[in-house]
Amino acid sequence: MIEAEDIELIEDDEEQPSQLYEHYRFVVDPGLTPVRVDKFMFEKLQHASRNRIQKAADAGMVHVNDRPVKSNYKVRPGDVVTLMMDRPHYDTTIEPEDIPLNIVYEDDDVLVIDKPAGLVVHPGVGNFHGTLVNAVAWHMRNTPSYDPNDPSVGLVHRIDKDTSGLLVVAKTPEAKTELGAQFFNKTTHRSYLALVWGHFTEDSGRIEGNIGRDPKDRLRMDVFPPGSDIGKSAVTHYRVVERFGYTTLVECILETGRTHQIRAHMRHIGHPLFADERYGGCEILRGERSASYRQFINNCFKLCNRQALHARTLGFVHPKTGQQMDFDSPLPADLAALIDKWRRYIVPSSPLDS
Repeated sequence: MIEAEDIELIEDDEEQPSQLYEHYRFVVDPGLTPVRVDKFMFEKLQHASRNRIQKAADAGMVHVNDRPVKSNYKVRPGDVVTLMMDRPHYDTTIEPEDIPLNIVYEDDDVLVIDKPAGLVVHPGVGNFHGTLVNAVAWHMRNTPSYDPNDPSVGLVHRIDKDTSGLLVVAKTPEAKTELGAQFFNKTTHRSYLALVWGHFTEDSGRIEGNIGRDPKDRLRMDVFPPGSDIGKSAVTHYRVVERFGYTTLVECILETGRTHQIRAHMRHIGHPLFADERYGGCEILRGERSASYRQFINNCFKLCNRQALHARTLGFVHPKTGQQMDFDSPLPADLAALIDKWRRYIVPSSPLDS
């Protein structure tokens, strides 16, 4: 999914700009049935509403095969769709930046990093600098064969800004191709620890449901029925690690790796991640009505003011040696303190899910 800046349009009473600059280009997939161009672009551009895209088309900024089209134009396989703007595209060249990295393993082919919460993984809207990719570029600045702007090397997968934990970076094209195939074929091993709202009566479970962009909130993902033509198939397995009454510590194992998969899936089954503002976890969803309990929860939010999610383990086959590589990341201080606080909380004898 490409993240696009908000589409700034000229007003109706202004003149059409004399020069337009290409910002985004998409080639329609061979197997796609004819679809309206505004719907096609809505699926491609994360931060643009369908209404904004329609206005862009009305202003002559949506082109198909180098010609402006209206929003109801239907694109077909092989069509080249471009978004044109009246200003040059922001320079997205990745520059090395001296940002500390917690490197847990490195050799000539791979780099395994334990990312702290709060660090954006890749440059995007609002975060063109200060990302993990910029930090890796600095770390690799004296390696002539590594070009941070070459998509054939670098990140193999991503985790959210406010999720902590393990990531693998490919230092060579061969390593990225091999690791990419492992992720695609679901032969890697990844587990997450998550503190979620609510009590689980079962000890383990499986969540299946397509993950797609929430039509009401473009920054949030939603869950759709399996087999739906909306979103992409996604499966999350979970296992209860520890119960705290009103919250539960669970281990989540990904069968697929969709955007916000654990956060969306857990919300879907009624167990949003604790302190996850975007998915409703920053409210008191379980527990008591007393002032002391409200204060306890507020203190918990202060201890860990981000979604309580940590990418704890990562396993893959080394792309060159064929050796199984397994890594484990300890809980970061904020999440460890939060779990310890819940561990010491004594739940009253009232029903757990009051």
